[in-house]
Amino acid sequence: MSLYVNSQRSWSTRAGRLLAARPRRIDWPLLSCVLVLCVVGALLVWASTASDGDPLDSTQYLRRYLVHVAIGLVACLLVASVDYRVPRAYAPIVYLVGVVGLALVLTPLGEVINGSRSWIVIGGMQAQPGEVAKIGLILGVAMLLGEPRDGEHAPMTRDVLFSLVALAVPLGLILAQPDLGTAMVLCSIYLGMLTLSGAPIRWVIGLICCGVVGALSVWWFGLLQDYQLARFATFVDPTADPRGAGYNANQALIAIGSGGFIGTGLFDGEQTRGNFVPEQHTDFIFTVAGEQLGFLGSSLIIGLFAFIIWRTLQIARECDHPYGRLVCVGVAVWMTFQCFINIGMTLGIMPITGLPLPFVSYGGTAAVANLTAVGLVLGIYARDRGFG
Repeated sequence: MSLYVNSQRSWSTRAGRLLAARPRRIDWPLLSCVLVLCVVGALLVWASTASDGDPLDSTQYLRRYLVHVAIGLVACLLVASVDYRVPRAYAPIVYLVGVVGLALVLTPLGEVINGSRSWIVIGGMQAQPGEVAKIGLILGVAMLLGEPRDGEHAPMTRDVLFSLVALAVPLGLILAQPDLGTAMVLCSIYLGMLTLSGAPIRWVIGLICCGVVGALSVWWFGLLQDYQLARFATFVDPTADPRGAGYNANQALIAIGSGGFIGTGLFDGEQTRGNFVPEQHTDFIFTVAGEQLGFLGSSLIIGLFAFIIWRTLQIARECDHPYGRLVCVGVAVWMTFQCFINIGMTLGIMPITGLPLPFVSYGGTAAVANLTAVGLVLGIYARDRGFG
């Protein structure tokens, strides 16, 4: 009996210490910036979808956004609370789920939205497997390149070849949709992880050359869809088709320019309140920030993203485990590339793609995937400091 009581006391003591240490396990600056962006995203989604009457009467998208963020935060904290080796153990499963989802998109379960068959629709529910594929690729490539065999200190040729196969499978399925935006994100993630994995530099240079040749071949042989060609044409000359393919880009520039330094204020602004900018609650959410929050508010959003990316890279630099380091690098490259493309297309410096702004744009699968990725980084931070 005394042995049982002592064991219970010992368990209680360990549990108490774990609960006492739990606040220290979180990188609060990183998580706080993510939460602030989610709050900003909720306000912008609300402001971009509210009706002309009382904004309180049209909160459908806001409610859905908050549900998505809540689910994502639960996933984030669950992933952050376990040893980072637990997600690593499930990396093949996450990767396969993403690949199977991408394959199902090409079946009758897939639905074409904005010219791309990227969604699985079952009843009233929608899911975008490409977002899961991003996490699966990061975990899979980190496992292949971040765990050198005995006696090796860097990935060898066979490791790189296996990782290329891991990239090629989801990439081929995404190009079959076709979804060039997500394909570019996957390629950028892989290239960033390969570059910083310590693999021979000839692989990085060779892949860049292959990418350039591939892009030129796609253009030369006319493999792009008509709407994709139109987007590139309007990027080169936005005035070529102002009422057609160039409409989105022109309206986005007008909206951002009309915001001035401090903006027109939330729930105000002729462009966004008049719904002149298509998809302004998803892909073009930054136009709402530009018009209603102005240069000041938009700069704050960019600053928050810059801190999140910098902090993620700092955690990667301080991590002693190659696997954890590469996961952080993959997440940082993902966020950097997607933010640059999304904000750049609203400013006219990048072609229009269907990439949402992380944490801010309306979207279910994307919100959960982005917050889960943050959870991976937080889990690596905690483990690296002895709290895992």
